Amino acid sequence: MNRISSNGKLRASFVNTIMVLLLVVAMSAAAAAQDFASKADEYINAYVKQNRFSGSVLVARGGKILLSKGYGMANYELDVANSPQTKFRLGSITKQFTATAIMQLQEKGLLSVDDPITKYFPDYKNAEGVTIHNLLSHTSGIFNYTNDKAYLQNMRQNYPPEKIFATFKDRPLDFKPGEKWNYSNSGYVLLGMIIEKVSGMPYEKYLTENIFKPLGMSNTGYDHTETVLKNRASGYNSNGSERVNAEFLDMSQPFSAGALYSTVEDLYKWDRSLYTEKLLKKTSLEKMFTPVKNNYGYGWAIIEQNGHKLVGHGGGINGFATQINRYINDDACVIVLSNTIPSPVGKIATDLGAILFGDKYELPKERVAIKLDTKILDSYVGQYEIAPEFVLTVTREGDRLFGAPTGQEKAELFAESETEFFLKVVDARISFVKNEKGEVTQLILHQGGRNMAGKKIK
Repeated sequence: MNRISSNGKLRASFVNTIMVLLLVVAMSAAAAAQDFASKADEYINAYVKQNRFSGSVLVARGGKILLSKGYGMANYELDVANSPQTKFRLGSITKQFTATAIMQLQEKGLLSVDDPITKYFPDYKNAEGVTIHNLLSHTSGIFNYTNDKAYLQNMRQNYPPEKIFATFKDRPLDFKPGEKWNYSNSGYVLLGMIIEKVSGMPYEKYLTENIFKPLGMSNTGYDHTETVLKNRASGYNSNGSERVNAEFLDMSQPFSAGALYSTVEDLYKWDRSLYTEKLLKKTSLEKMFTPVKNNYGYGWAIIEQNGHKLVGHGGGINGFATQINRYINDDACVIVLSNTIPSPVGKIATDLGAILFGDKYELPKERVAIKLDTKILDSYVGQYEIAPEFVLTVTREGDRLFGAPTGQEKAELFAESETEFFLKVVDARISFVKNEKGEVTQLILHQGGRNMAGKKIK
């Protein structure tokens, strides 16, 4: 009797010890989550106070949401605040959904990523040798239609896919397919057209039936300007002190390269699904997340960030800037959606990742422009080739420096130091590089978490 009683007491003591340990672990995890949320909120609000961010943010790890919050206004004219339920235009985050649709159709045996695109566009003679794989990975050499000067002039017009196709169909390839990498919205428009040809469904309907509905993404879809859409954010441009409505864009133009809208909550559902085989088999997902060139797979960029594997993508479209970063080996996700440009969504997402993992980060500081001698400014004047068909032309007007990308309007470059400049119209920085003789040989464009070198060619 005493022996049984003694054993019972031991078991009870053991159970109590385990319960205490579990309680300590739970309290520790709760404290860590609260600490992260506090630091993240402090960081984001620093940008809000500088009028450099307005939007919604979600951060999660291990299947638990650590932060889900809106900042600034979804509509400044009506004083409607942003929230986790606010719908934002996604821009190029759309591409990962287009890529997923292509991989689904391949799994169904309806196409192959190795198919030449002339199979679907037999009259597209200039695309000889281009495959679906090249379109997905931006290695096709097809001219990017949004780099055309006419694009900015025609943004208000309705351009169905066939009309977009006509704007670049007769252009020769920029390079031999697979030889180089160059970001091309044109390639993703063609992918959308292939989805429609193969599935027999409009692009919008295919995504709704095969991706959004299965995942319960009821707040995601193709953005039509004329539709009355509850919780839709308005898009704005800002120069820091003044905010204006973004220029109108007919949403037929971005099509399968950038026309979707969503919320941070729906994109988190999307993130969770990519750890499963609900939409795609593991082999297809691995293919999407495998770099082809320039750290780019199929609709995703794949890089290392402070020892963490990052699979992510950004987006930019009139009045909106977006970023989704998935740390797939850590089961962590950072989603940043903004309805004001410029907005440093790439840096915000990167730094939130650093806060999450205990890495170094700095609170954002107000940028202060300085004046430079015109002789120094003159040394930067010239043309810098960042990619085929993408040249940044730098000019001086009085004591001010300007940069004009191919097919886009010029924007002022503000000096932070003798070689470092920043822009106000977009979230970007430019570093000028000199050789041992003090001659300017190249510049580096820092934008969207990427550092793109441009050789001085003129």
